[in-house]
Amino acid sequence: MGKFKFEKTSIEGVYNIEPMVFGDQRGYFMETYNYEEFKEAGLDMVFVQDNQSKSKKGVLRGLHFQTQYSQGKLVRVIKGEVFDVAVDVRANSKTYGQWVSALLTEENKKQFYVPEGFAHGFLVLSESAEFVYKCTQLYHPEFEGSIAWNDLDINIKWPLDGIDEVLLSDKDKLAKTLKECKIKI
Repeated sequence: MGKFKFEKTSIEGVYNIEPMVFGDQRGYFMETYNYEEFKEAGLDMVFVQDNQSKSKKGVLRGLHFQTQYSQGKLVRVIKGEVFDVAVDVRANSKTYGQWVSALLTEENKKQFYVPEGFAHGFLVLSESAEFVYKCTQLYHPEFEGSIAWNDLDINIKWPLDGIDEVLLSDKDKLAKTLKECKIKI
């Protein structure tokens, strides 16, 4: 029996992943990644960079993409709770401009795989959150872009109840709509 449950989403290539958690009175143990099990599930990628961020409630990071060296990301939350989103920006994709989401928390320990060719972002729902992710490509800031989190054509249903203010980076405040970006990776 595998140590992961892989669930395909409504957009090809994006997965919800639930690791098996072994717990007792001491705490818990889980694998967060196993190349052979991921490969068997059709996720045959190599990760080259790990990242971690900490953000406070209301912080929205994204929707970020790279026009070259597009990154696949295996994301999870180790503290707190986030609403995580993937937007398809793959050239010639039948789901171009569509989005899927996952609620990632330290309690549910779920992971979300966002493949290459997607814009990615998340909103912090808890007082703070620590977010970690593995990437299939190195970060190249010269090829990074950002789509407006509130693009009406994409129409993401962000869970804003209890969020007094959406907090964006200066870069994300200047983000354009998907149509304005004219990207297809």
